[in-house]
Amino acid sequence: MGEPDVILVVDDDVDIARFIEVNLKLEGYGVLLAHDGETALQLIAEHQPALAVVDWMMPQLDGIELTRRLRADPMTAPMPVILLTARGQTADKVLGLQAGADDYLVKPFDTLELVARVRSTLRRNQENREVSPLTGLPGNSRILREITDRARAGSDFAVSHVDIDRFKPVNDVYGFARGDEFITALARALHRAVVEVGLPPAFLGHIGGDDFLVVCTPDQLKELHTKAILEFQNAADALYNPLDSQRGYIEVVQRNGEVQQANLVTLSIGVAIGTPSGNGQVTDPREVISIATEMKSVAKKHHGNYVAVDRRGVVGL
Repeated sequence: MGEPDVILVVDDDVDIARFIEVNLKLEGYGVLLAHDGETALQLIAEHQPALAVVDWMMPQLDGIELTRRLRADPMTAPMPVILLTARGQTADKVLGLQAGADDYLVKPFDTLELVARVRSTLRRNQENREVSPLTGLPGNSRILREITDRARAGSDFAVSHVDIDRFKPVNDVYGFARGDEFITALARALHRAVVEVGLPPAFLGHIGGDDFLVVCTPDQLKELHTKAILEFQNAADALYNPLDSQRGYIEVVQRNGEVQQANLVTLSIGVAIGTPSGNGQVTDPREVISIATEMKSVAKKHHGNYVAVDRRGVVGL
């Protein structure tokens, strides 16, 4: 168990602040209290809470201005804010959202609704932090959770580590902006393949750079890989300059002035088959990723698009 999320409650009404504090603590959250905006800013700087519940109407620094200041500071801009307001008019709600609030509650509010909105806002914020800014796909922590969940479900599953071969020459010759286009092309190809293999739903994550990870059932592997490779190959060919695409390689100028030829990109895919022990005990999901990565290295020793599968099974996840 990790440390509980800490919620900052900011309200000049002491009774309301205490009421919110008690109910959030009953749900397992840590709570900080502030009765004015300036104190809230000090507590935020000292403790970096996970979320702030802020009253709109406060003397001096009100909730709207406090929210604006938080959004203007890069260090506090990502922190979600739920605005409490007695103003139920649509125009007032819009004003609060435009100031940067993530959600709002109209007083008087139900305790269950408060807790539900806190949970959903924290969940959305967590999911937003975990996605790749380039592809919008889930990142490493979400990938680890997915593998853990699959293992606990008690059925065999497959983990594919997908990587672009000879990606560095693309960046060296065309620049990082064009390189990003190859990465997003692979993301789209994998996403389409994941959707087209149907149920049960496969999972797609972005480890970083040109590395992706897919979790699916073993019997979905062949169709998923085939679709993804064909889709990516067509997209990648269109991203090269016409001359390079036609001759089948790009010319890379080394630091010493020597010109080397680099073949066009292909995909190397390493696959590990996860076999849960059936006792519901999950060890480290990194083990199955490590084996998939090892098999990706095996795939890279072959020419062209290649899939290397470890069929020993990762037992005990």
